[in-house]
Amino acid sequence: MIYLLIKTFITAIVVVGVSEIAKRSSLLAAIIASVPLTTFLALIWLYWDTKNTSKIIELSNSVLLMVIPSLSFFIFLPILIKLNFSFVFSMIAAIFLTSICYYLFLFVLEKLGYPSF
Repeated sequence: MIYLLIKTFITAIVVVGVSEIAKRSSLLAAIIASVPLTTFLALIWLYWDTKNTSKIIELSNSVLLMVIPSLSFFIFLPILIKLNFSFVFSMIAAIFLTSICYYLFLFVLEKLGYPSF
């Protein structure tokens, strides 16, 4: 239980740190946020918990594949905001549209013979 709390605390510090830095410098916050911090932390926690390098390889490869549809979020969100939709609507719509991109991407991967997720 304490280990789970430590993992949660460290992860929360990273997220809060990026949001606080963004108040002062969007570029610096973007650089920090663009580093795959979530993946980095997940790989550390997975290795720490399992010591299984094949799981690390599997997760790394899956994340690499899923980066492609995830980029659509950063296309949809600013377009929707520039079209004068509210921030909340734009976020929800961008998440929904990105989810569709994930679904379509997984469909294409399955047709190409990649293992089912």
